Amino acid sequence: MTSASSPAGATVERRDDRPVPELSVVVPVRDEADNIRPLIDEIVRALDGLVRYEIIYVDDGSHDATPTVLDQAVRDVTALRRLRHATSCGQSAALLSGVLAARAPLIATLDGDGQNDPADLPRMLAAFRDAGGPARVQGVTGVRARRQDNAAKRFASRIANAIRRRALKDDAVDSGCGIRLVTREALLRLPYFDHMHRFVPALMRREGFTLLPLKVNHRPRARGRSKYGTLDRLWVGIVDLLGVMWLLRRRNRPTVTGDEP
Repeated sequence: MTSASSPAGATVERRDDRPVPELSVVVPVRDEADNIRPLIDEIVRALDGLVRYEIIYVDDGSHDATPTVLDQAVRDVTALRRLRHATSCGQSAALLSGVLAARAPLIATLDGDGQNDPADLPRMLAAFRDAGGPARVQGVTGVRARRQDNAAKRFASRIANAIRRRALKDDAVDSGCGIRLVTREALLRLPYFDHMHRFVPALMRREGFTLLPLKVNHRPRARGRSKYGTLDRLWVGIVDLLGVMWLLRRRNRPTVTGDEP
């Protein structure tokens, strides 16, 4: 076993003797100790026998028992790897650390609060393959059919999605859904900034990638509490939206011709 560091200051332990996986499941967490083991067990049940996979948990500077729970889980679950940020850098940074550490060409992301359902992952894999794989599409993004959040959060999300679609000319129905299946190459081509995970569909389109929507299950939070309030999300979302509008306008994607090297 070897150790390495990511640009976000994360320390990761690698098990280099394992076969290269086909799928890396990246789960960012902060102070989610009670949700870690139940979600890991669900991921294992969903993927065992279906695909070669690894699970990468990125602890974004937790102050609760998250490191201890992950220490035990990594001893019990051979597919599990863990990274830790020395200080909290945010969900987008945690996702980037996980993607950089991933060994598979295909990345699945899940929120660490347990509201995304790992049972949707086989359906997403099937949709990706049925659409022609990476030669035709670069990912599948979840659309929460029945959101299990409180009324204020659902209302704020509807307003934010409507503003985003109009401002970005974006046809994504549910840009904030955390469960996605995307090629690692495509994710690493996206511009990185804080909170960029909320704008993945628009950023994928900016790079000329295709992201298929798929209705997925959404569950109530069973344990712990949200790290963001409704007003926090709205204010940050407005500031980020202005930045993404600038990024979309500034993109100049050339048509390249010439001999292959």
